[in-house]
Amino acid sequence: MLIRLLRTHLRPYKKVLIAVLLLQTVQVVAALYLPSINRDIIDKGVATGDTGYIWAHGGLMLAVSAIQLVFNVGAIYYGSRAAMEFGRDVRAALFHQVTNFSAREVNQLGPSSLITRVTNDVQQVQILVQMTCTLLVAAPITAVGGVIMALREDVALTWILAAAIPLLMLSVGSIIMRMVPTYRKVQERIDDINRVLREQITGIRVVRAFVREPYETARFEDSNDLLTTVSLRGGRLMGVMFPSVLLIINLSSVAVVWFGGTRVANGEMKVGALIAFLTYLTQILMAVMMAAFIGALAPRAAVSAERIQEVLDTPTSVVQSEQPVTEVDPVASVEFRAAGFRYPGAEHSVLSGITLRCVAGQTTAVIGSTGSGKTTLISLVARLFDVTEGAVLMNGVDVRELAAEMLWQRIGLVPQRPYLFSGTVASNLRYGKPDATDDELWEALTVAQGAEFVRAMPGGLDATIAQGGSNVSGGQRQRLAIARALVRKPDVYLFDDSLSALDMATDARLREALTPHTRDAAVIIVAQRVTSIRNADQILVLEDGEPVGLGTHAQLMADCPTYAEIVHSQLTDDEAAA
Repeated sequence: MLIRLLRTHLRPYKKVLIAVLLLQTVQVVAALYLPSINRDIIDKGVATGDTGYIWAHGGLMLAVSAIQLVFNVGAIYYGSRAAMEFGRDVRAALFHQVTNFSAREVNQLGPSSLITRVTNDVQQVQILVQMTCTLLVAAPITAVGGVIMALREDVALTWILAAAIPLLMLSVGSIIMRMVPTYRKVQERIDDINRVLREQITGIRVVRAFVREPYETARFEDSNDLLTTVSLRGGRLMGVMFPSVLLIINLSSVAVVWFGGTRVANGEMKVGALIAFLTYLTQILMAVMMAAFIGALAPRAAVSAERIQEVLDTPTSVVQSEQPVTEVDPVASVEFRAAGFRYPGAEHSVLSGITLRCVAGQTTAVIGSTGSGKTTLISLVARLFDVTEGAVLMNGVDVRELAAEMLWQRIGLVPQRPYLFSGTVASNLRYGKPDATDDELWEALTVAQGAEFVRAMPGGLDATIAQGGSNVSGGQRQRLAIARALVRKPDVYLFDDSLSALDMATDARLREALTPHTRDAAVIIVAQRVTSIRNADQILVLEDGEPVGLGTHAQLMADCPTYAEIVHSQLTDDEAAA
C-alpha cells in the first residue's frame, strides 16, 4: 500500500525527485572525495613537511566542502518541498473522497478515525518522504561509493566491511519486523483516544448534568494508558536499534585501527590510507544507520498508508450518473415510487413501500414513532443514502440520474441536529447562497423568527458564531439553520424535525410566516409534534418503516389508528377535533 500511495501521488513531482537524486549524488561524491584528499595531505604533505602541498590541498578540501554544502542544501530544499506538496495532495484527495461519502461510509469508517487518517496518518507518510529525500537517497550512493573507495585504500581490511554490513542489516531488520504490528496498534489507539476525547468535548453538558466526570476521566485514562503502553513498546524497540547500530560501528572502527595499525607498523599501509579507510568505514556504516533510521519510520508509515489507502479505495454507495441529467421540469415536485432502504447485511429494511407525491405549493408532513424511518426518508431525497428498492424522483427525474450539483442546489435541508460553522451569522446564512444580500438575510431571519435575537447580538449579522453554534441556544441554532435554507430559495424544503426546540408560540408564528415564503416550493416536514403538522396538505404516517396512513388530519383521525393514537397522546379530545 505504501509503494502504491507513493507512486500515485509522487508522480507529478518526478522532475523534482530526479533533481534531488542528482543533487544528492554530487554531494555524496564530494563527501567521498574528501578522505582521499586528506590522505594525500597526511602522506605527501605532513609526512614530508611540504607546507605548500598542505596549503594547496587544504584549499581544495575547502572547495570540495563548499560544493558538498551547496548541493546538500539544494537536495534538502527540493526534497522537503516535494514532501510537503505530496502531503498536501494526499490530504486533498482524502478530503474530496470523504466529502463524496454517503452517511453509510462515514459511519462505517468512523468520524474520529477519518480525522486521524487525514491528519496524523498523512503526516507519518509525509515524514517518511521527507526523510527519504534528505537522507535515504544518499545512503546507497554513499555505501556503494564508500566500498569502492575503501577497496582502493586497502583490500586486506575489507573483510571488516564484509562482516559489519550484514551484521548491521540483520540487527536492524529483526527490530523493524517487530515494529510493524506495534505501530499498527499505535494508530488504532490514536483513533480510540480521538474518539473518546471527541465524545467528551461534544457531550460535556450531558457529562456534567449526570455528574459523570469521574467515569469519563477514567475512560480517557484507560485509552491514554493503552496508547502509552503501545507507544512505549515501539519506543523501546527504537531505543534498542540505535545502540545496536552504534555498537557495530564502534567495534568495526576498533577492528580497523587494530588490524590497520599492524599493517602500518609492517610498512604494508600508510597512515593517511588507514585514516581514509577508517573514514570510509564510518561513512558506509553511517549510511547504513541512516537507512536504518528510515527503516524505523517505514513501519509506521506503511501502516498509515494502509489506512489512507483504505479510505481512498472505499467506494461511495451514492454513485454519480455517467451521463447526468442537467435539465428538469421547472415545476417543483418530489415523488417516492415504492421506495425502500436497507443497510447492507441487515435482515429488515429501514423503509419499504413508500409511495408518495409532493408538488409545488403543497406541504407534506411525515410523522411516526422513534425509529420509524422518518429521517431516512428525508435522507433519500437529498441522496445522503440511495434507495435500495424503488425510486425517488425530483421534478420528474430519478435523483440518481440528476447531476449532483443540480440536485443539491434545488434542496433546502434543515437537519434534525442543526449545525453552524465557525464564523459569523452572515457567513452561515450565505452558506447556500454566497451572493445573498443583507436584505435577503434579514428577510430569511424574519421568516425564521430569528431577526430579533440577531439584532440583539453584538454586530448583528457580523456577530460571531462559534464552531457548531455552541455560543447560541438550541432554539436560536434551529432558527438560524431554517433561515440558512430560506436564503437559498430552493425548489424543495426538507425540514427534519427542525421545530422541536421552539416553544409553541414561536412554532406557530414560524409556520404561519413560512406559508407565503414557500408557496412555489414543495415542502416536506418531519415532526414529532402534531400541532406542527396538523394543517399540512397531506400527512404520511410511518410505523416500523412502512406507511400505515396518508391523508389530511381529519382523514387520518378517522381511518388511521396509529395516527389517532399519536394525536391523543399529545392533545385532548377537544384539541384533536378542533
